[in-house]
Amino acid sequence: MTYPLLVLPFLLVTVAVTLATIRRPRFGRRMAVSSITALVLIALTAVFDNIMIAADLFTYPDEHLSGIRIGLAPIEDLSYAVCAAFLVPAIATLLARRPREETP
Repeated sequence: MTYPLLVLPFLLVTVAVTLATIRRPRFGRRMAVSSITALVLIALTAVFDNIMIAADLFTYPDEHLSGIRIGLAPIEDLSYAVCAAFLVPAIATLLARRPREETP
């Protein structure tokens, strides 16, 4: 199995759960904050993955990768950070209790 295929279910779940929150309050703000968080996580992942790969702490078999790299790090490594940035707030939103409306 290749890493892009391994990432696909995570991506699909992230999109589905995030879209399930589209009618919840502050969706736009949540997407803006998730986008900023994703950018920070991408930067950190790119830096530290490159350091760890350069230090030979781990390697990736080339036959399982898409071939796109940021330095030494494969692009697939960034997908988990992006999914986490959007999926965690979406799950928290779905699990949060909605305020009850008062009945007259």
